[in-house]
Amino acid sequence: MTVGVFSEWRKLPMSLSELCINTTLRCGQSFRWHNVPESDEWRCVLHGRLLSLKQDPQYLYYRTYRSLISQFTTNRRIQPSSSPRGELTGAVNSSNGKVTQNGSSDDSHDDDTVELLKHYLNLSSNLTDLYAQWSSQDPNFKKKAPQFTGIRILRQDAWEALVSFICSSNNNIARISQMVEKLCVNYGPLVATVGDRAYHDFPPPEALTADDVEGRLRSLGFGYRAKYIHQTALIVAKEREQGWLDSLRNPESPVLGVEPVPGDEMRAEGRQGYRHAHEQLLGLQGVGPKVADCVCLMGLGWGEAVPVDTHVWQIAQRDYKFGRGAHKSLTKATYDAVGNHFRKLWGKEAGWAHSVLFTADLRTFSDRLAATSGKIDVKVAVKEEGDDKESVKVETEVTTSTAYALKRPASEDESETKEMKESKENVKAVIQASQTTTTRRMSKRLRNR
Repeated sequence: MTVGVFSEWRKLPMSLSELCINTTLRCGQSFRWHNVPESDEWRCVLHGRLLSLKQDPQYLYYRTYRSLISQFTTNRRIQPSSSPRGELTGAVNSSNGKVTQNGSSDDSHDDDTVELLKHYLNLSSNLTDLYAQWSSQDPNFKKKAPQFTGIRILRQDAWEALVSFICSSNNNIARISQMVEKLCVNYGPLVATVGDRAYHDFPPPEALTADDVEGRLRSLGFGYRAKYIHQTALIVAKEREQGWLDSLRNPESPVLGVEPVPGDEMRAEGRQGYRHAHEQLLGLQGVGPKVADCVCLMGLGWGEAVPVDTHVWQIAQRDYKFGRGAHKSLTKATYDAVGNHFRKLWGKEAGWAHSVLFTADLRTFSDRLAATSGKIDVKVAVKEEGDDKESVKVETEVTTSTAYALKRPASEDESETKEMKESKENVKAVIQASQTTTTRRMSKRLRNR
């Protein structure tokens, strides 16, 4: 058992329209986040440390599990970032829940955690602006997106994304998560044990190259995917140069600790770097066009990659008039046509926009996330302008908020009891809000009429 304790809770200002972890962490991007229903936390091992997250409408809260293993691994693996420090707003005392100011002896560790979170959660982009851009270009997106704000494309480890999406072939999110958990438990390094749950990091390629790996994975329920995982691990670990996967990354979305640089010119079929990465991935075992696009989008940072599976194909037929003429079925030509259509519609972050619609169409969210109420508040403030006694400044602030009922899923390890079904704890209100402020000047004579 790995002995340790959680640090105090710290927080970052974060609206649900900029990030909603309850949606982002469950929509089929990453398969290792574990939900703790009692405390409404999400936990996962990233870069050798166990992270725990939770959120309210104003803040993202985070803490780390401190143990000898995670501390030493973190110091060795996380590279320093040139981003400015000192952006933390405070810490929450675990005993009384109150927020305290910075100044603890382990601020440097927490600064590293902030940089890791900002990188992993892809917080550099203004998501509200992106949603507005996509909505202005696509009436279908504008119709569906308001109930699914806050979805971000995670910046995941390329190797983890590759293996995870090899597991996704003919599979669903719950089973993929179970397979990824088995990989971590059987081959990944143990980082922490909290209660009766052990948390492992994702295994590196070298850990999956032994002769008995395929047979063992088959015995664990991986089926034909066992061969693909083993053979791909052998290729990456022994036939490719070290760092080969990361060399395929979008230079505008590099690994943690590396400064971004401008990428290629955007084309209808995507940037040249994206096409090269896609082609290289197709040379691996168990990787077809859809898996390659998933890895490009969620593991290599190519925002224009649009994974088209049967589910996305149904969206394309229903909402974008595919399925007619030369595109009656999902052939290679149709796959490319769907991707090119979305890239033309949404630009170089087409895969991100596509993921919002993909999430909106998942049964998990259509069953469990439904609008229950809406409210619009309008505030008008009137201020006199300095020396200008003939005019006033009028600021109008419009806040639109919508409450959603988010049902917590039953545990995958046990059936839902009658008490759980009847408990009010199973439903939690989530409020998503947007705010617009307009400023104009008006003469006092008109104002007083």
